[in-house]
Parts: sequence; C-alpha cells; structure tokens
Amino acid sequence: MVAMWTFALARLAGLLILGLCLGLIVGPIWLWILAAACVYLGRLLLNLYRLDRWLRLRSQIDPPLMGGIWGDVVAQVVRLHRRKQFHKQRLAQLLREVRRSTAALPDGVIILSSQNDIVWFNRQAGRLLGLKRPSDLGLRIDNLIRSPEFVLYLHSDEYAVPLVIHPPVQLDVFLALQLVPYGAGQLLLLVRDVTRQMRLEAMRKDFVANASHELRTPLTVISGYLDSLADDKGLDPVWSSPIRDMRSQAQRMNGIIADLLELSRLESADDEAVREIVDIPNLLRRLQRDALARSLRPHEVFLDLESTCGLWGSSQELESAFTNLLVNALKYTAVDGSVRMRWWNDSEGAYFSVADTGMGIPPEHMPRLTERFYRVDVGRSRAQGGSGLGLAIVKHALQRHGGWLEVVSVEGKGSTFTCHFPVQRVSLTAVED
Repeated sequence: MVAMWTFALARLAGLLILGLCLGLIVGPIWLWILAAACVYLGRLLLNLYRLDRWLRLRSQIDPPLMGGIWGDVVAQVVRLHRRKQFHKQRLAQLLREVRRSTAALPDGVIILSSQNDIVWFNRQAGRLLGLKRPSDLGLRIDNLIRSPEFVLYLHSDEYAVPLVIHPPVQLDVFLALQLVPYGAGQLLLLVRDVTRQMRLEAMRKDFVANASHELRTPLTVISGYLDSLADDKGLDPVWSSPIRDMRSQAQRMNGIIADLLELSRLESADDEAVREIVDIPNLLRRLQRDALARSLRPHEVFLDLESTCGLWGSSQELESAFTNLLVNALKYTAVDGSVRMRWWNDSEGAYFSVADTGMGIPPEHMPRLTERFYRVDVGRSRAQGGSGLGLAIVKHALQRHGGWLEVVSVEGKGSTFTCHFPVQRVSLTAVED
C-alpha cells in the first residue's frame, strides 16, 4: 500500500517537473505547470467516474481495469464485496437453520417488541394460540390473547413463574406462558402445552381428596374402639402401652387426613376467598391463649398488636393459616426459647408474622418449604407429629386472599414467617366481640 502511494506521488512529481521543463524551454513556467496539474486532475476525475459507475452498476458490469492506487482501491472494494456476500450468505443460512430449528420445537416461541407487538412466531405458537401469518404480525399480543390474567402478567415485570391459562381457540387445553426479557426492552414469550400435567394434577388432587374421605370413617371407628379399650379398667396392663401407641398413631393419621381435606378444599376453590370482616386482633389473642395453655411450649409466647384493623376474608382459612404458622414455631423452638407474633399495617397492606428462636432453616430447603409433605428435618417432624402439609395450607390460604408468604431464616438462630395481605383486603374496623 505504501509503494502504491509512493508511485502515485512520484508520478505527480514527474508530471510537474515535465511541465516545469517545458515552461523553461517554450514559454511561461506557470502555464505549463498548470497544464500538467490539469492533466493529472483530469485523469483523477476520469478514474473517479469509472469507479463511481462501477459501484452503481456493480451487478451489471465488470470492475474497471485501472493501474496504480486506483487499481488497489478497486481490488479492496472487490474483496470487501466478496466478504460481504460471504457473510450475507452465511447469515441467511444461519437464519434458515434458526427458523427450521424453532419450527421443530415442541414449544411455541413468540418474539415481542418493546411495545408488546408480535415481531415473529414459530409454527407451534401459531397452532397453540391460533395465530396467523402475516396478518397477526405487528399486532399487540394482549389483543390476541384476551385473558385478564395474561394482561396482568404481561405488565407485572414478574416473569419467574409461568402463567397457566386456557387458550382462546381451545378451552379444553392448558397452556403455560412464560416471558423472558432480552435485548432493548424486548420479550420472548414461551408457550408450552401442559394439558397432560394439569389433568394428572387434577387426578392426583381428586384421588387425595377421595382417599382422605374414605379413610376418615374407618379411622374414626378404629379411634373409637381404641378409646373404649383405653378406658376399660379390666384390660390387661400388658396392653396399656400398645393401645396408647395405637391411639397416638390414630390421632396422627386423623390429623394428616384433616390437613389433606383442608388442602384439597383450598386447591379446588379457584375463586377468591369470601369477603367477610375478620377480627384479626381478637383471633390472635385467642391463638396466644391456646399456645400458652399447651403443656409443651417455649417459655415465652409474645403478641404485638400494632394495629386494630381486620381483614376481608374467610375466618376459617385465616385461622387455619395463622394456626399452622404458630404451631410450627412452637414445635421447633426449645423450651427456653421464645415465639413472637406481630400484626401491623401500612399504606401497602397488612402483615402478620411469627418469629421464633428455633433451629432455623438451611438455605437449600427454602425454595421447597411450601411443597406438600416436604420436611426440613424428617425425623424431628415425625417425632413432633407434623404432617408436612401446614405450609402448603398457609400458601393456598394466602393466595385465596391475594397474599403471599415471606420466609427469612438464619440457621441456628431462628425463622420469621410473614404473611403479606394487599390493601384491598384490609378492613380498618374490626368486628367487636
């Protein structure tokens, strides 16, 4: 490249020297130097014209044959063009591969713009949601998926948990929708058919509910006979200990069945909880009295009532949720420890928390705490008579009241379970006894 520019400068210098020599021999020096410069400039303009014409008609004519620096410029342009063509073909091939791979995906994929307009969707998304190409491209996704739950999910900015809905074209199908943010405010909408999983879940719930109902009657009969045998004065003392153990296990099974029935009832109720005023301060005072009446409990059970407000909801469900949280804290706190209940509200809603000084919960168990039958310490839970359903009942009861459960725990120091209730559920006047 340096040699080309050296040659071009040498050519210009030679032409000017030639004009100077002719000026010294024939006539005015400036006129011949000017003529030499004009000749050089004319040649530059001619080469520039030929280059411009070729660039505009590159697909129709061959590159011009020019020497020197102009030939090097043409060669570089040809190389850039070939490189661009190569990358263009490679990009087109990659795009075809991406389209073929996304078309083969079992899940639907929709690309949304920052304004929630449909930019692109694959074949499975069109089949599951009834989208048509190209008429639906450029339309807002919430105008095509007319579901209030999806609209709230779309504008919530909380996309970690997928949303399960019925699609507008097939009401007997369940679809899981999950948004994934990427790029400059764009979203990727993943659509999955979860009909089989939902039906299996419904069958499981029905089985658990039916089995619980069927087991309740024989267990009641067995418990009745065991109670009669325990009260029989003429019973051989050898049988006293086995009957006492059988009564304890029967009571435990009755507790598990009662929890299963309560959980099945909460899961089968898709709508929100009833809107009756519940006097939360009075409910918590009663729970504190019941806790203090227990024979095995921590030394101190506190209650901090920082608000007199109540809640719009179901008294039975709220009492069940609060009782489960309190009983868990009492079970897993040592006798010399303490449990503190707290009730307060602010401009964003109302809150109930139970803090204990128990053994705490390891971090790896936190995500699964509200799963049914999940226990952090299996041996201790069984020894305490726990069913593993308490926190699952709490979660579903709170969801029916528009609330959620927050857990903060430090292993070896204790845990705090906090129930959050939205402001729409807060009643500023509680029911008087």
